[in-house]
Amino acid sequence: MFNLLFGVCFALVNFTLFLICYRAFGKVGLYAWIGVATVIANIQVTKNIEMFGFVMTLGNTIYGTIYMTSDLLNEKYGEKEAKKAVWFGFFTLIMTTIMMQMALVFQPHESGMEAQSALSTIFGLMPRLALGSLSAYFVSQFLDVRLYTLIKKWFNKPNQLWIRSNGSTGISQLIDSAVFCTIAFAGVYTWDVWFDIFLTTYLLKFVVSVASTPALYLARSFQVKS
Repeated sequence: MFNLLFGVCFALVNFTLFLICYRAFGKVGLYAWIGVATVIANIQVTKNIEMFGFVMTLGNTIYGTIYMTSDLLNEKYGEKEAKKAVWFGFFTLIMTTIMMQMALVFQPHESGMEAQSALSTIFGLMPRLALGSLSAYFVSQFLDVRLYTLIKKWFNKPNQLWIRSNGSTGISQLIDSAVFCTIAFAGVYTWDVWFDIFLTTYLLKFVVSVASTPALYLARSFQVKS
C-alpha cells in the first residue's frame, strides 16, 4: 500500500515539475526535459519494486512523461520539432553511457572505493540497459510522433487531444516495453519475472500517460516563448 500511495505522489511531483519546466523555459524546457528524463529513467530502472503483487522497475513514471513531451511538441510546434527532440534524447543517453563507462575505468583512491562500488552497481548495468533503452526509445518515440500525426488527421479538434495523445502513446509504449524488456532482461530473470516486468512496465507507462492528460491540456494552454 505504501508503494501505491507514494507512487501517486511521485507521479504528481513529476507532472508538476514538467509543467514548471515548460512554463519557465518554453520550448527549450521541453528539450531539456526529454534529455534529463531519458537519463533519470535509465538510472531509476535499476531499482525493482513490488506493487499489486507484481515485480516492476522504477523509471516508468518519468519515462512516460517523455511521450507527453513529444506529443506537446507535436501539438504546438509540429512534427519536425518533435522529431528533433527525440534525436536530442537519443544523443543524451548515448553521451551519458559513454562518459559514465569511461568514468568507471579510472582507478579510484582508497577513500573513493565506496563511491566506485555504488557507481559500478548503477552504471555497470548501463551498457545493456542503454542498448535496450536506445533501441526501444528509437523505435517507439519515432513511432509515437508518426502515429500522433496520423491520428491528428482524423481527430484534429482541440478537445480531441486526449485521443491523439493516448492513442499514439498506447501503441508505441507496447512496442517500447517489448523491445526494452527483451534486450535488457531476457536471460537475466526467469521468464515469469520477465513477463511481470514487461506487463507492469507497459501498464504503468500507459496509466501514467492517461493520468498525465490533464497536465498535457494545461501545458497546451500556456502562452510561452518558443
